[in-house]
Amino acid sequence: MTKDTTSLVPVCPLEEITRESGVTALVHGKAVAIFRTHSGDVYALSNYDPFSHASVLARGIVGTRTVAGEPVDFVASPMHKQAFDLHTGRCLDDGTVSVPTYEIVVTDGMVLVGGPKEAR
Repeated sequence: MTKDTTSLVPVCPLEEITRESGVTALVHGKAVAIFRTHSGDVYALSNYDPFSHASVLARGIVGTRTVAGEPVDFVASPMHKQAFDLHTGRCLDDGTVSVPTYEIVVTDGMVLVGGPKEAR
């Protein structure tokens, strides 16, 4: 099955995102933080930190935390250090808070980001 990539915006070559770090891009008028994990997985979240009310998540620390016995890739806000699950956007420190996640695809070495995913 071929994925519809018409709403996806090219952001940068994958090789330009250092492992365990993030970059920011303006996608459809929204600041989106794109992360690459140690294992090479790529995720996209809103860059807006709901705790500090600043667009800073792309500058956070990327890591892995064990939650309910399972490893969870996360980014810790550089402001107050709350951790956000890179897959779901849910705050690991306060389950009532989450940030939007975005569609992301890597094609031919290029990172493409689309609109927000459905809330989980």
